[in-house]
Formats: sequence, structure tokens, C-alpha cells
Amino acid sequence: MNTPVDSTPAPRVLVIDDEPQIRKFIDISLRSQGYATLLAATGQEGLTLLASKGADLVVLDLGLPDKDGGEVLEELRQWSGVPVIVLTVRSGEEEKVALLDAGANDYVTKPFGIEELMARIRAFLRAAGSRGEAGPVYDDGTLRIDLARREVSVLGQAVALTRKEFSLLALLVRQPGRLVTQTQLLREMWGPTHEEDAHYLRVLVGKLRHKLGDDASAPRYIVTEPGVGLRFIARERPA
Repeated sequence: MNTPVDSTPAPRVLVIDDEPQIRKFIDISLRSQGYATLLAATGQEGLTLLASKGADLVVLDLGLPDKDGGEVLEELRQWSGVPVIVLTVRSGEEEKVALLDAGANDYVTKPFGIEELMARIRAFLRAAGSRGEAGPVYDDGTLRIDLARREVSVLGQAVALTRKEFSLLALLVRQPGRLVTQTQLLREMWGPTHEEDAHYLRVLVGKLRHKLGDDASAPRYIVTEPGVGLRFIARERPA
């Protein structure tokens, strides 16, 4: 048996899902990667566990026996800012956008690949673990973004961004891994009267990707979820 080399507590993930086999599957996968887990079969049980024991991240199924997962999310968001990844069989774009606007940080559609879910969990826990420690600078060895100085460079070469381009990049970088909805982006960038003007965002993202050398067909940084929104993928700096 391996003995931990330090006393840092393992990140705790709360899984709220009424299907025993899915709870067990996710539990085994999380524990194999060193996470602690809390398991709940109902929405109320999950809320009680979160309130009494706390968690660093919540995996929330929408189809619960006692209340809809959306209701659980709404109640949870009244008193907690913990990252929430929703498991859903609902594939409609409007429903996904509604969930994200209601406070979900991300979603995975059932049936899902466990590696995809684990990757998203790792991304959110990394981001949560770095809050308060890192300054307003993103640097992975290739792309460097200094939010305070409003400076961006790629491989040491300065990149000239317009005010809108930098604002969009900064908005995404401040929420690494999180899927930010198209509606939120349009509202933040152009105001509430432009929430339907998706072409504004498409043009701006295209110009930003070009300047960063980011290929839309194989993105390194800015990923588009068609009809839903954008996410920034934070990469670790090579050793």
C-alpha cells in the first residue's frame, strides 16, 4: 500500500445519482485517481451531504427520484459556489444552455465516457486549487496572458489584440475549463440587447483564434460547443 507523502487532504467529490451502477463506476474511477468521494442517491441526500461535509466538486444527475436535478442545482446555488458538472440525457441545446445559465459549470451527456468525465473533473479541481495562489497571469510556456498588464504573447512574440478580442480572451481565461454560454458572452461583450447576435461572437472568435495560432478544427485553447458556448482549455507548463 502506498503511503501519502504529505498531509494535504484529497479533493472531495460528491456524486448525486440514483443509479447504483453509475455511482459505483464513478466512485471507483475517482478513488483510483486519489480523490475522496461522497455518494448520494437522492437530491435531498446530496444537499445534506454537501452542507454537512462539504465537497470540492459535485457531479449531479438530472433524473433523480425525489426532485429534478435542476431544482437541486437551484437550491445548491443559493448558498454554495462549488463547481457542478451535470450528467444529462437531455441533448437539446436550449436545455443545456438553461442549465449553464442556472449555475452548472459544465455538462456531460449520457451515455458518457469515464475518461472524458475524469478529465473535466481534473480541470475544475486544478483551477480551484490554483485560486488565490496564482497571479493574474496565464503562462503554459507557449501562450502567455497577463491580465493586469493586458499583454498577450505566443512563443515570446507579442500579439496585438483589439479591446474586444482581449476582453473575450480574459473572460474565458478567468474561468478555465468552464463552458461559458453564448448568451452570457454576448451579454458581457455587447450588452443585453445583443443576446441574439451570435454572428458577432463567431467573427470575434475567428479573429482571436487566428492571432493565437489556434486551429478551430483542432483547438489548443478555445473550444466551441456548437450552439451552446465556449470554453478555455488551460494547459500545464512543461517541466
